[in-house]
Amino acid sequence: MASINFNPFGENWFKKPPNPLQPINLYSLAESLNPFKPHPQSDSPFVAISISNPFKKKPEISPESKRPKPGFYKKNSRTEEIEGNERWLKEFRESPVVRFLARAEEVLDEINEMELKENSEPFRWKDKRYWKSIPHVIGPDGRPMPRKAIKTKKESDDKLSDFARQFFYGLCSHAANAHSKALPLRRPKNCDLIAKCMGKSGKKWDDSLSPYSHGGRRRNMGRKSFKKMKGTESGGATSEPHKSKRYSNNLEPSVPHTSFLRQHVDPETAKYFAEISNVIEGTEIDMEERVSICGNALEETKGKEVELATDYIISHTLQTLLQGCALDQLCTFLQNCSKDFPQISMDRSGSHVAETALRSLAAYLQENENQSLIEVTLNDICRAIADNPVDVMVNCHGSHVLRSLLCLCKGAPLDSSDIHSKKSSAALAQRLNFKSSRSNESGSYGLLPGFPDMLKFLVSEILNAAKKDIEILQVDQYGSLVLQTALKLLAGYDQELMNIIPVILGCKGNLIDNNIVKRLLSLMKETAFSHLMEVILEVAPDTLYNELLTKVFRNSLFEMSSHHSGNFVIQALISHARNEDHVAEIWKELGTKFKDVFGMGKFGVVASLLAACHRIHTHEHQCCQALLGAVCMENEPPRCIVPRILFLDNYFYCKNKSNWDWPNGARMHTIGTLILQSAFRLPADSIHAFISSMTSLKENQLLDTSKDSGGARVIEAFLDSEASGKQKRKLIVKFKGHFGELSVIPSGSFTVEKCFDVSSVSLREVIVSELLDVQAELSKTKQGPHLLRKFDVDGYAKRPDQWKSRQTSRESAYNDFISTFGSNGSKLSNKEANSTHNRPKSQQKKLKDIRKEIDTHLNAPHTPFLANKPFKSSGRKRHSDGNESRMFLKLDSNFLKGSFALACKFVRVCDVEEAAVCGINLP
Repeated sequence: MASINFNPFGENWFKKPPNPLQPINLYSLAESLNPFKPHPQSDSPFVAISISNPFKKKPEISPESKRPKPGFYKKNSRTEEIEGNERWLKEFRESPVVRFLARAEEVLDEINEMELKENSEPFRWKDKRYWKSIPHVIGPDGRPMPRKAIKTKKESDDKLSDFARQFFYGLCSHAANAHSKALPLRRPKNCDLIAKCMGKSGKKWDDSLSPYSHGGRRRNMGRKSFKKMKGTESGGATSEPHKSKRYSNNLEPSVPHTSFLRQHVDPETAKYFAEISNVIEGTEIDMEERVSICGNALEETKGKEVELATDYIISHTLQTLLQGCALDQLCTFLQNCSKDFPQISMDRSGSHVAETALRSLAAYLQENENQSLIEVTLNDICRAIADNPVDVMVNCHGSHVLRSLLCLCKGAPLDSSDIHSKKSSAALAQRLNFKSSRSNESGSYGLLPGFPDMLKFLVSEILNAAKKDIEILQVDQYGSLVLQTALKLLAGYDQELMNIIPVILGCKGNLIDNNIVKRLLSLMKETAFSHLMEVILEVAPDTLYNELLTKVFRNSLFEMSSHHSGNFVIQALISHARNEDHVAEIWKELGTKFKDVFGMGKFGVVASLLAACHRIHTHEHQCCQALLGAVCMENEPPRCIVPRILFLDNYFYCKNKSNWDWPNGARMHTIGTLILQSAFRLPADSIHAFISSMTSLKENQLLDTSKDSGGARVIEAFLDSEASGKQKRKLIVKFKGHFGELSVIPSGSFTVEKCFDVSSVSLREVIVSELLDVQAELSKTKQGPHLLRKFDVDGYAKRPDQWKSRQTSRESAYNDFISTFGSNGSKLSNKEANSTHNRPKSQQKKLKDIRKEIDTHLNAPHTPFLANKPFKSSGRKRHSDGNESRMFLKLDSNFLKGSFALACKFVRVCDVEEAAVCGINLP
């Protein structure tokens, strides 16, 4: 029987396909579909040969079958046939589909060429010749497939590390039952087998391969770091507590331990909790019924807490139950699983259950419900963790749970960014005196009722159990975070810190000997320990700080400042200097090396030292002179100071510094702007060159500065400085014609507001007149309504003369008040007695009466200012904390505002709306 060929492409079904597959030939496809083309028989295999029926009459050959293929013409072909075939070919080639497919092939060819070129050279120069000698494998589409080349050292290290981890972990997992459905709980960073294999091979153990030496990227202040080695990816509990003997002081490998296998949850229990999940999440039920359901479901977990908490699906249901149950049911669950709490905390799913339970406890603790029951529950958990804290501390999941437990014992919020991690902006603000540097003191986290004795017990037990392993915890990323949290929470407890910090530093007793000094200087170059050392310097008592400065850091400050991690420790050391002697000790080593420090790119060290000099009021003039010498060459005018500091990195990384000029469009350096802000807070005698450079800026440079977020703060700091009013007005005048443009920009709006505050009445009128032109656009911005209300733009538009009169009267009253009572932390020149208009005599007389009344209130014993009631009450209840007399008798900004409100009430120099614009609420 003959086979029938249904292949539309004229080929045989059983023909072996070519290798590699050839791309589709569009022309051949078109020719094969041409109805005018005869298909000649090709040599086919025997199975696919088409045999004609011998009993069938042969059909007569029609003349049409003898038609030649398009493009091939006989000598006597008719002109109409030739033109018709050419017209068909032209239409086919101009078809959008054919053109699209042809262009797609060209694009794929270009992409393939780009990939081949991108991976043409490997990272190692030794591999280049071998790389080029290997031919490319032809892909299914007929193009050579590109080989992915390793292009950086990091990729090369990652490839080797991934291979070693997978290879050796495969050996470890082979010992477990490969056919078991239960998933083994892997201990985090367990490289004991790797270390054992390396030890057998005779190779030296490298600390960089240690499972406890992480180089995690610095979260604050943009610290550069080496490769980050992540922790456990899927849980990490162990079957039984491992004693700290596993961790040796020399980081030597220990005997591999048996992995804990998750026990499979029985189907009935899984089905029960699935139904509970559907009931709680699928329907709306009242609170009482919800609490009852959660409590009953938690009772079913007795004896199965570990299996349920570590199950990926049921753990989510368990979190919901812990959030909705009553306090006694929550504590019962935690007490039942207290012995297994470390194991649950180290699991990928169980850690979330533990976190949820602690947060629920914190919520009940905030409501002051049965604190004794909560204390008993926390005590059981703390004792279970104290038996073997090292495993929990070095685990990525357990570390976070342990830090939350420490916060709960202290009474601090569990999600506090100051405890778990400090943002770069907050750390920078503390170091440069823009925020209190020692905010973490005893009682500063008293938002919740805490258990300080339990906190001290837990920390002491952790350190006692981890003494032999302290060298591991110092350089471990997650262990270091636990120690940092404990130190921050114990800030203010000097006696406890004097006992804890030497243990963390690895000292024998309380003495810091030479061997410890060398080891500490080496450890400060490790990322994890540098973080830990910064916290130690922040919370250390004065005596311990002085010992660290004189014994550890003396004669090593400049060397540590040049290191990418060590310079942050030096910044913390400088920022937390206690007295003038400490600053003098630091200045002795770093005061003459500002230019070298700038050249190494460690700008934060200079910024911290400048801020410390301002905070302690010592070496201010010397610091300014050293800063000038670092950024200015000899015989250079002072006008170049501010531009170069604004673009610190751009200037110091420039090869030809003599021809450096203002880079248009470049972003200003953050540390440079902070240095200038700190400089303008110094006395005027020390910053003459800075003031001169600031007033010498060109108009376009000032505009660029005000449009930058950091540069705008520099201008505000200059306008708040002790510079004369003439110098300030010289700078403000350069903004004429641009106040409207700046007011619609978020950063520029602050500059406009500050210019208005320190300007004379005539300059204020110029500012308001320019804002009036962009009032419609300004009102749509976030800051616009505030500026329009404060500047009283509508009042100026309606009655300019009355607006000018109110501004003059208000300025006169304010200046008179400042001249009488003084200002908190600022002189009269800061606010500028710009208005030279004489006040009416009637107002002068009323002001004298006001002064007498204020003196009477001040002389009255234990009588808070404005405590008597000669005025009408505003209707608001004042919450007294028992410290009213102490609070109001201090001459601070609140007292000045209250006194000024009293003056405005009597003199009637401004109405309630104008006082509100100034930030003062009139009674």
